[in-house]
Amino acid sequence: MPYRIVVLAKQVPDTKNITGDAMKEDGTVNRSALPAVFNPEDLNALEMALDIRERFGGSVTVLTMGPPPAAEIARQSLMRGADRAALVCDRRAAVADTLATAYTLGCAITSKLDGFDLILCGRQAIDGDTAQVGPQVAGRLGVSQVTYVEEVRTLADRTIEARRNIEGGYEIVQAQLPVLMTVVDTANEPRPPAAKLLMQFKKARTPGEIEQQGGNFNAETLRSRNLLIEQWTIDDIGAEAEQCGKAGSPTQVMKITSVVLTAGEHKVVEPTGDGVRGLIRELAEDHALE
Repeated sequence: MPYRIVVLAKQVPDTKNITGDAMKEDGTVNRSALPAVFNPEDLNALEMALDIRERFGGSVTVLTMGPPPAAEIARQSLMRGADRAALVCDRRAAVADTLATAYTLGCAITSKLDGFDLILCGRQAIDGDTAQVGPQVAGRLGVSQVTYVEEVRTLADRTIEARRNIEGGYEIVQAQLPVLMTVVDTANEPRPPAAKLLMQFKKARTPGEIEQQGGNFNAETLRSRNLLIEQWTIDDIGAEAEQCGKAGSPTQVMKITSVVLTAGEHKVVEPTGDGVRGLIRELAEDHALE
């Protein structure tokens, strides 16, 4: 049977290029100070979704939430093979913590998608490292969850069997659909955009992008060519404004500390027998080996 697969993906600041300007005084991320990228483990989740579709049949819908530039995540998803992609974009949803984010995504899933069998997302986003959004979305939707998934082994009779990574080993677990799974970076090697799909969707735009870019793009023309990316406000998804964004976020950053690691006193030990014996002797004299 065809499975309805939803992938939750996020555009995040590239933390590999972090600078002292990466955080604002109020504890929120200064996104303009860092280049934006597709959250790495969400790419693993998308790859797993595409693999499941290829093996078992179905469709892949990618859902992302963010400011207008986050439409690039929807575009990149279509270029990699997703069947559908949509962006939740609303100023009232900005500065959301994990609880408000999960609420907003849950509203979008229940109001805009024609049901689902499987939801996949990365284990965590590199900008927050909380690993909370996936489980909170599962709680919001009232479905089972399997975290740290590395492989989907079988999928039949609405039962999925997966291997999940645990410290020092792995577990084989089964769950009844619908289920939400978070995916780790050891699951697979995400495919790059396909050349044909890249050429097809490079001009795909959201209504917000069309408005910003003026006469370069026409909504009706893009819709006729299946290149109009869906964009929803919190009103469109039936969400309550007081539960979205900063208003719906109980988490508050109280203090930001910049930690600078400096080199301390050190000593070079020659990789010889005499060098090792000398080190041991010094450690013993300092009572470090008691």
